[in-house]
Amino acid sequence: MTGRLDEDVASGRLAAVGAGLRAALARSPATRALADAPMALLRDKGLAHDHIRLEGSFWLARVPKQSQMDLPAAENLAYQAACFRRAAPSGHVPRLHAVLAPHPGLPQGALLVEEIIGRPARLPHDLPAIARALGAIHALPHPPATAPLLAPTDPLAAMRDEVAAQGAYLAEARLDRTVRAMVQRELAGLMALCAAEARPATSLICFDAHPGNYLVRADGVAVLVDLEKGRYGAPSLDLAHATNYTSTTWDVDSHAVLTVDEIAAFHAAWEAVPGVPNAHGWHGPLRRAMWLWAVTWCAKWRVLSAAPRRGEADGEDWSAEASDDALIAHVRERVDHYLSPAIVARCLDEFSALDARWSAREARWSSREARWS
Repeated sequence: MTGRLDEDVASGRLAAVGAGLRAALARSPATRALADAPMALLRDKGLAHDHIRLEGSFWLARVPKQSQMDLPAAENLAYQAACFRRAAPSGHVPRLHAVLAPHPGLPQGALLVEEIIGRPARLPHDLPAIARALGAIHALPHPPATAPLLAPTDPLAAMRDEVAAQGAYLAEARLDRTVRAMVQRELAGLMALCAAEARPATSLICFDAHPGNYLVRADGVAVLVDLEKGRYGAPSLDLAHATNYTSTTWDVDSHAVLTVDEIAAFHAAWEAVPGVPNAHGWHGPLRRAMWLWAVTWCAKWRVLSAAPRRGEADGEDWSAEASDDALIAHVRERVDHYLSPAIVARCLDEFSALDARWSAREARWSSREARWS
């Protein structure tokens, strides 16, 4: 959450939300003292939020542009607030200070969250820190009641359905025929995985664990700053999202291409965190599932980004008009890159190499267990 926009762009965009934000801050005794704080709009790095620093307070206003969960404004805020609160005991997320309800001057409302002072993640150097952060979140106990967060009884079926909904845009996304064929083969693999009886252990997961969503403090602790899509599901999905090519090359500040050795070491570091669920046998299949989610999202964004902005309407809105031109140019270039035949083939080759490594490891473990039984 560092950096500022060009001064002219920042002043124009800040003016659009600043008055409404000040009014919302002034309405609550808990935030009234912040209503007159100088404000600075941070660099536009995401398609779902603007972040506004309340100078001198160490708090940020997290102002939605849309709901990636396709929720009405008030429900979107409640969902995000629950994500921050549920993950707070891990010590690896910002503190939540207040929820600013939607009103005419701030139609999507806002969250007030702790500003994390740190630098972007550097890969592969910070992979162990990211593994520890995710492990701390995944090791949290299930609460007696999971609502409002998603907690599907069958997490594989839920992932299949989400991928399928995004996959409905593949036909309109102008894909190369070889890409379409490779994606369809992987989709068939996901269907077969769901048809089998085995299911992974579940925990609180972030579902947006790509490296650009972390800041690393001076003490080396990685903090996950974006918690919009948390849910109860398979931890291997987060591990995949942290290390898949489509994640590690997404954000300019944390861009890196990882080796198979580095990816395997990251998973080993996560497995060493006390209390994480047993994910043996699931890293490979769910890595492919998370990649399918990413490429079908790319197809969806390619189609929907051309639509006009919905204005103050609730729910999901991927219009390119909602974000800074430089960010949209970056997203468009990344989407085209990830949907190219060479990169799709590269990702599938990496999956095969990791599958071979993890299969060999599982065989060694099975052999040891047989000797001791």
